[in-house]
Amino acid sequence: MPGSMSLFSVNAVLLMSADDGSRIFAKYYSPPHPPAGAAPNSTDYPGANPYPTVKEQKAFEQGLLEKTNKQTSDVILYDNRIVVFKMESDVMLYVVGSADENEVLLYNVVLSLRDALGILFKGATDKRTIVENYDLVALAIDEIIDDGIILETDPVLISSRVSRAPQADAPNLKSIDLSEQGLLNAWELGKRRLAEGLRQM
Repeated sequence: MPGSMSLFSVNAVLLMSADDGSRIFAKYYSPPHPPAGAAPNSTDYPGANPYPTVKEQKAFEQGLLEKTNKQTSDVILYDNRIVVFKMESDVMLYVVGSADENEVLLYNVVLSLRDALGILFKGATDKRTIVENYDLVALAIDEIIDDGIILETDPVLISSRVSRAPQADAPNLKSIDLSEQGLLNAWELGKRRLAEGLRQM
């Protein structure tokens, strides 16, 4: 009998500085519903987060950065996990999945993250931009992955859901005349419009 089917496919999303190895963004996932028979807070079932503490996470991240720093491929097996990654300026983007996960699916996730950030930041995806726009990065990752389940991989759709309203839509307060004459003109315009509206009734 085949194992239970699950949509859970991502164990972690990491954004790390390639320069100093510091963590910029890290989000680890565990399946929302552990399999039947698994003890509560257990980490020994398939898909469970094997790095529950920050110390273990940072050790994993440092080892991962050392392993991928000189790699030419974008997919590796590290610590019995499939890791797909992309280098973008001075930032390493990682998506971590279990050893039996589909590499192409995980690779599409890291590509969609890279492309969505490129659209949001107009091609300037670097550490400084990510830190300054941390809210957009977190929202983009939440649009792509929810509790380890991949929701969306279209970077245009992701960036449109995440991006801020264009500045052109905001009212231009510099062109409003707030002098006494400007206020009198606005008052007269309002009176005329009200009178026209009442005449039409």
